[in-house]
Amino acid sequence: MIAVMIAGATSMLLALIGTRYLITFFRDRGKGQPILGKEDLGPEHHMSKAGTPTMGGLAIILAALIGWLVAHLRPGIAISDQAMIMWVGVLVMAAMGFLDDFIKVRKAHNRGIFWKKKSYITLGLSILLAWWLVASTGVAETISFTRASFPGWNVPWPVFVIFAGVIVWSTSNAVNVTDGLDGLAGGSAMMGFVAFSIIAYWAFRNPHVYGAIVNPLDLAVFAAAFGGACAGFLWFNAAPARIFMGDVGSLGIGTALALLAITTDTQLLLILICGINVMEAGSVAVQMGVFKASGRKKRLFRMSPIHHHFELIGWPETTVIIRFWIISGICAAAAIGIFIGDFTHVTDNL
Repeated sequence: MIAVMIAGATSMLLALIGTRYLITFFRDRGKGQPILGKEDLGPEHHMSKAGTPTMGGLAIILAALIGWLVAHLRPGIAISDQAMIMWVGVLVMAAMGFLDDFIKVRKAHNRGIFWKKKSYITLGLSILLAWWLVASTGVAETISFTRASFPGWNVPWPVFVIFAGVIVWSTSNAVNVTDGLDGLAGGSAMMGFVAFSIIAYWAFRNPHVYGAIVNPLDLAVFAAAFGGACAGFLWFNAAPARIFMGDVGSLGIGTALALLAITTDTQLLLILICGINVMEAGSVAVQMGVFKASGRKKRLFRMSPIHHHFELIGWPETTVIIRFWIISGICAAAAIGIFIGDFTHVTDNL
């Protein structure tokens, strides 16, 4: 538990310092986030935010990495192959996001050069990452809810690799979609990482039930490091935001959440843990489906993702953010309750 706390506290402090530095760095150079206007069907009511420093996700990723490493200075905690592969995946996806952010800022337009192809590229990277994780570690190759044996659906390993890859791809893009209001993505992700910290540490303390999870203590440290980093970043990202996380942050954070679900055998529980992200990404899919089915004449929401819909019907931005945080907190708490409830059911029958 001490290592988990060290990771969270260290990363939070470093994220506070790093985010403050990035604000000054980008502001002094006049580099900020461009906002899509009416001509691009973007949220023109956010045009006043144009020029706000972006790429703050760099502070989150680096603070989490250092916090995770510092926690391993404590004796008895090994750096696992599993976590190393997870870090490679997070850094690769974050680098993809950084490239897109850099191009957006340089071109002063909120669409990077890969905006049409980015989805396909991230899907390919996600499947490669899932293959590496399955081929090189002892991660359970079953589709699970709260543990490898529940429901424990066994599928051929190629199917599991594709399944895991789609999880990484969909979660990273869902967090990216959620990152449209000040602090929304960072706050909801922080709650998700707290949930995974509890789940992984619980698994570490009860190996007789969760023996299929490889190095659960390292996974708990990994999750705590990201949770602390999100908290530190949120200090400056909360409305009115002084910096945005950018794609470098949203893609990296989404990848970390998905990989934690895969390695803790809670792939299906991820739907609840990241409930707000599912709602946001789902609103985009539904909006597109209705729009195409109606011959490009009708829309279900005034604008998607759904947080913009609530803004356009009159909710202040801070109201949308806080209410969505409440939903996210309820989802994370419910997921933890289900996980512990299942544990209680198992142990009562031992």
